[in-house]
Order: sequence, then C-alpha cells, then structure tokens
Amino acid sequence: MTGHRDLTARSARLVEARIRGLLAPRAPRLVGISCLAEGADLIFADVVLQLGGTLEAVLCAPDRREALPASQRARHDRALAAATEVRRLPFARSTPAAHRAANLAMLDAADELIAVWDGRPALGPGGTAEAVDEARRRGIAVSLVWPRGAARTSRPVTSG
Repeated sequence: MTGHRDLTARSARLVEARIRGLLAPRAPRLVGISCLAEGADLIFADVVLQLGGTLEAVLCAPDRREALPASQRARHDRALAAATEVRRLPFARSTPAAHRAANLAMLDAADELIAVWDGRPALGPGGTAEAVDEARRRGIAVSLVWPRGAARTSRPVTSG
C-alpha cells in the first residue's frame, strides 16, 4: 500500500470503499503491508484487519508516530498492535529518505501495490508517485485507486 496522506474526509470514505472492494474477494487470506502513515495507509490497514487479513507494518523511524497528526495516533497504535510482523528501519528520524526506504522495503515484500494516487508527479523522495514508479520498474502489478470526486486537502511541498 502506498497513498496520499492528505485526503479530504469525503475522499477517505470513497477510498475506503474502493479498497474494500479490491480486498474483499481475497479475504481472509490476504496479507497487507503498510507503513502506517495517516491517510491511505491507515485506511488500508483498517480494511485489511476488518476483513480478517494479516497486517505487516514497515516503520521508517522511531519518531514516525509523533510525526502523525495527533488525531491519527490511536489509529496508528491499534494497527501497529494488530500487525503480525513489524519491520523497523534503522533511521533515527522520519525524513523523506526514511520514507523512501520504507517504501522500498514494503515493495521488497509485495506481490502487488495498491496505490491511492492522484496521478500527479512526485514532489520529492519517499512519496506515492515514486513508490508507483518503482513498483512498475520492478514489474510489480499496480492497482490505482483514485475515485471520481476524490481530492486532497493540500498540495504539500516537500524537500529532499
């Protein structure tokens, strides 16, 4: 799973329904891998667990939880507690380079990538567009999710 962190509330509902539709036929034997970021990652993790699937987490740095909006920390904690496997990367801080490494580690274990992506180019390292490009380069199947009417709350600017 990769996806935007800044979905509007309406978009989050649309994305959840689309992810549920993609995953339900595979339940309960599905294994979902997520970096547990806010937005699409936590939506995906919730759906995997609700469908009785197995969740694996890739954490980029010890401070990743604190980098989340306060409103998403309990949700992150629940998903992390439910994960059957947690891969912790050796980064001290949650940075774009750490996010990139987490995406690469997630792709190392993935057979398919579900990407909640608006189709726009990457703004910097560690983002959704970069993960999609890398999955395609590796020959990993990519299922794009961007429902009609979906929107982001911002167009964040990142630095490398």
